[in-house]
Amino acid sequence: MKWLDVTLPTVAENLALDEALLLAAEEGIGGPVLRVWELPQYAVVVGSGGSVEADVKVVTCCANGVPIARRSSGGGTVLLGPGCLCFSVVLNYQSAPGLAEIPASNRYILGRILRALAPVVPGSIAGTSDLAVGGKKFSGNAQQRKRCHFLHHGTLLCRFDLSLVPQYLHMPQHQPEYRHNRSHTDFLTNLPLSVDEVKRLLAAEWHAEGEYHPLPWQTVQNLIAEKYSREEWNRRR
Repeated sequence: MKWLDVTLPTVAENLALDEALLLAAEEGIGGPVLRVWELPQYAVVVGSGGSVEADVKVVTCCANGVPIARRSSGGGTVLLGPGCLCFSVVLNYQSAPGLAEIPASNRYILGRILRALAPVVPGSIAGTSDLAVGGKKFSGNAQQRKRCHFLHHGTLLCRFDLSLVPQYLHMPQHQPEYRHNRSHTDFLTNLPLSVDEVKRLLAAEWHAEGEYHPLPWQTVQNLIAEKYSREEWNRRR
């Protein structure tokens, strides 16, 4: 498992790099990788099948210069920014038993995230693909899958400004049962760890050694031009 700690300047570039890592693995020119990144500015990211109109307070985002992007995986809409550590794992389905199935692969990866955090946080898997502690969510996750490899990416809240979430996001139309219709600020919580501390725990658990290279820059640029920079993609629903 290679390690990649790189944050590109814009949300579009970062989403494109996640997908490019998956495509590189699928083409046999990349391989297993654990990437971490943290946007220095706020951005809203909608799941591939999500609705901008239903999920996002578009007027407020536009007024405050918060971009609205769409990722290549499913899952719900999130607010990214300082204190929200994003992690991305690319694996071959043969890397561990059950990875060809979404529920089993979620359990595998989330179980390893929990094991990494166990010395500090007694978390658990909640809903379909969340991580929670004390009934409050600190991580949301989603996947994109190809023929031989899949991308699992998620968020880990680390001293994130939770008060901003209801400013930019509506209450979700579809909620996990354990949410019990709680507001964003009542439902979400931060890990009692810094971003750098979480990075160290993740790298140790995944035995991520050696820098991933070369980065698939041409694929990143192609994906930005064809998809992530286009309103037809970002606002398609």
